[in-house]
Amino acid sequence: MNHFYSDIIQFKGNHYDFGFMQGEILKESPILTNRKKQYAKSRKRHFNINKEEAIQLFSKFIPSMLDELHGLADALNWSIEDSLTEFGGYYVDYEQSGCSILTGSKYLIRNYDSHPGYYEGRYTIYNPTDAGYAVIGPSMQITGRTDGMNEKGLVMGYNFINRIDSGNGFVCNMIGRIILETCANVGEAISLLKEIPHRTSFSYVLLDPSGETFVVEASPRKVVARKSNISTNHFELLTEENRYHMDDSVRRFNELKKQKSLDPDIYEAYRILNDKEKDVFSNKYAVSAGTIHTSAYIPSERKALFAIGGNRMPVIFDFDRYLEGQKINIKQIRGVLDFDTPFVNMDGSMS
Repeated sequence: MNHFYSDIIQFKGNHYDFGFMQGEILKESPILTNRKKQYAKSRKRHFNINKEEAIQLFSKFIPSMLDELHGLADALNWSIEDSLTEFGGYYVDYEQSGCSILTGSKYLIRNYDSHPGYYEGRYTIYNPTDAGYAVIGPSMQITGRTDGMNEKGLVMGYNFINRIDSGNGFVCNMIGRIILETCANVGEAISLLKEIPHRTSFSYVLLDPSGETFVVEASPRKVVARKSNISTNHFELLTEENRYHMDDSVRRFNELKKQKSLDPDIYEAYRILNDKEKDVFSNKYAVSAGTIHTSAYIPSERKALFAIGGNRMPVIFDFDRYLEGQKINIKQIRGVLDFDTPFVNMDGSMS
C-alpha cells in the first residue's frame, strides 16, 4: 500500500489569469516532465492538431477556454499550438479506463477507474469572473474535468465505452468541462452533447437539483439520451458501439442494480462504491481499471465529497460557502492505493 495525493487548485478570476496561474504552478510541478517521458515511451501522442478547426470549435462552445489556453502558453513560454495540443482536449487519444456511477434523486456517486501513472492529482475549484459557471471537481489534462458540479447544481460524470472508430472531436474531460461551465441544467447539457463533436465513445451521466438522472450515450456517429440511475462501461442503446469484452462492466452494472434496489441514502451509496468488500471498487490498476478516486455530489446542497482509494472517509467541500467568499483551507487530499506507480504530480512518477 502506498500513499498518494491530489493538490487543491482554487482560483477566482478571469480565464486568462486562471490559465497563467496554472502555468506558473506547472513550472514547479513534475507533471509536464513526467508526461513527456510517458509520451516518449508510448508514441501515442504523435499526431497533428488542426489549429484553426480547434479554435473555431472553442469559439463556438466555450470561447473563454481560448483565454485559458493563452494564459497557460504565456506562463510556460509556449506557442498557442503547443498549448492547444497539450491542454486543448481536441483530437487527443484518451487512456482506457473503467468507472462506475450510481445516482439517486439527491446524489451522484462516481468511481474513477484508471492507471495511477496517468492520473493528474489535481482537484480544482474555479469561479470565473468573465464568463461561465463556477465548477468544482478533479481535473484531467489540466483544463478538462473527470467529473464535477457547477454553481447551479448540475453534476456530470462519464464512463469510457470504446476508442475504436474514433473521429475528430473533443475528448471526454474537455466535454465535461464545457458541460459544467456552460450548462445550467440537464436539458441544456443533453442539447450540448448532441451538438458537440465527440472524439471517442463515452456515456455522460447528468443530474441536477430536479432529481432526475439522464445517461447520454455519445459516439462520434450518434448521441442518444435515456433515464437511468446506473452507468458502467457499456451502452444500453447504441450497442453496436460497445467493446467485445464487457463482462466486468455488466457484472458491476448488475451489482449496482442489486444495491440500488435497497434504496440507499447518499452515505450508503458512497459505501457501495468505495468499500472494497462491495464488489464495485477495483484494484486492477495495472490494466488501467483500478479505482483511484470516489466522488460524490449533492446538487441541492452544493456539496462535493472526494476520496482517494478505498474504505476512506471522504473530504467534504461546501461549494456554496466557497461561492460566498469562504476560502477552502485544505491544500491536499491524501489517500492510499495498492499500487507502486505514483500520480504524475508526484516526484518520481516515471522513474
